[in-house]
Amino acid sequence: MDKSHFSNLRKSYVLHELLEENVSDNPIFQFEEWFKDALASEIKEPNAMVISTIKEGKPTARVVLLKGFDESGFSFFTNYKSHKGIELEKNHFGALTFFWDLLERQVRIEGKIEQLSLKESDNYFWSRPRESQIGAWVSEQSSEISGREVLVKSLDFYNKKFKDLEIIPRPAHWGGYLLRPTSIEFWQGRESRLHDRILYSYNSKNWKISRLSP
Repeated sequence: MDKSHFSNLRKSYVLHELLEENVSDNPIFQFEEWFKDALASEIKEPNAMVISTIKEGKPTARVVLLKGFDESGFSFFTNYKSHKGIELEKNHFGALTFFWDLLERQVRIEGKIEQLSLKESDNYFWSRPRESQIGAWVSEQSSEISGREVLVKSLDFYNKKFKDLEIIPRPAHWGGYLLRPTSIEFWQGRESRLHDRILYSYNSKNWKISRLSP
């Protein structure tokens, strides 16, 4: 492929602005406002986010789905034995990144990640479709398998195992995490690449608001 094709890929951002006098004093409220805009847009999965963790001193990242947020932080669910689960067991700090291209917006969140309570994990697990509950038993996430037939056989096994159960138990290796934010940056695309960047930094008592150069 002609490399010049990539160098010519560019877009002018002109939809919105992000000014200090127009943002909330609380970044969670600001995120809620932006998330509502994302939900109202035609973005396919507005709750899709990149979660970055540390593996042996090096960053590693993947896309997961946000499943809740409030004043305490941002939550998601996964297999505790997956690569990210093992990485978080060794290093509790991570980062989340949202990119809503149709709105020309990005949100970057950093903080400490901890496991949710058993009750919170149970409640979310039982809110999922039955097929997804069984899928949590089937997948030994991130482990190497010889082929897709391994998953097919495992799915058949658990379908039979749970066929007479109205409530499927949550696997002990599957549950939720909560990222407690220490910094949240809101990025709004602007013309001439002079983007608006508003950073909220938490100092153990209050949120400080500052503007970053693009």
